[in-house]
Amino acid sequence: MTNNTINYLIHDRNLRGRSQIGWLDSYHTFSFSHFYDPNRMGFRSLRVINDDRIAPGAGFPTHGHRDMEILTYVLSGAVEHKDSLGTGSVIRPGEVQVMSAGTGITHSEFNHSDTEDLHLLQIWIVPNQQGLTPRYEQKVFPLEEKQGKLRLIAAKDGRDGAVTIHQDVDLYGAVLESGDVIKYHVPSTRYAWLQIAQGVANLNGEELRAGDGVQVNGAEDLEITTNIKAEILLFDLG
Repeated sequence: MTNNTINYLIHDRNLRGRSQIGWLDSYHTFSFSHFYDPNRMGFRSLRVINDDRIAPGAGFPTHGHRDMEILTYVLSGAVEHKDSLGTGSVIRPGEVQVMSAGTGITHSEFNHSDTEDLHLLQIWIVPNQQGLTPRYEQKVFPLEEKQGKLRLIAAKDGRDGAVTIHQDVDLYGAVLESGDVIKYHVPSTRYAWLQIAQGVANLNGEELRAGDGVQVNGAEDLEITTNIKAEILLFDLG
């Protein structure tokens, strides 16, 4: 490392909140629904990371959102989405969906399959302004673009084919196999959040498992590896 101070804090997966209602098994990285922890109220503009498993044929009926950037990242299975903009879509692994709720939007999300479970991460980011016009965007990011390297999947300016979000956040995805090494420098003017989506990863030699999150509070050199397999999300935050 180039600095002598460790500027990151690990958020243990076992300290997340949990909601179970039959068809839904959901873990909450940050305070959400009935789970409240004053030390887990979000980080910078990142407000929600929910790790949801949804039973076949089940899902969230039509409900509303306002003034939030909502991203869906599917890990296995497929989610069927319908909203008040007239959007009807299916999101599968390798695809990223963003919905800018803005002045108000209603939508539903269901497991597209009647036989297979659905596993996804739902991410909420507070937008840089309120009252935006609601919008929907969905893009495909092939595995080869994320294999052993960071692929930008969401950004304020939508560069490099990323989906556009209304906030100073660069979101990267990566899939690692044994032997892969990912290095990333967080400058002193930025912050970061590393989320282990699947598998087992090592951050600067420290083992992390699916559901663990790492809050980076300042300048830090990150080296991410795995001995098995891992899928990660890295948020570069203003």
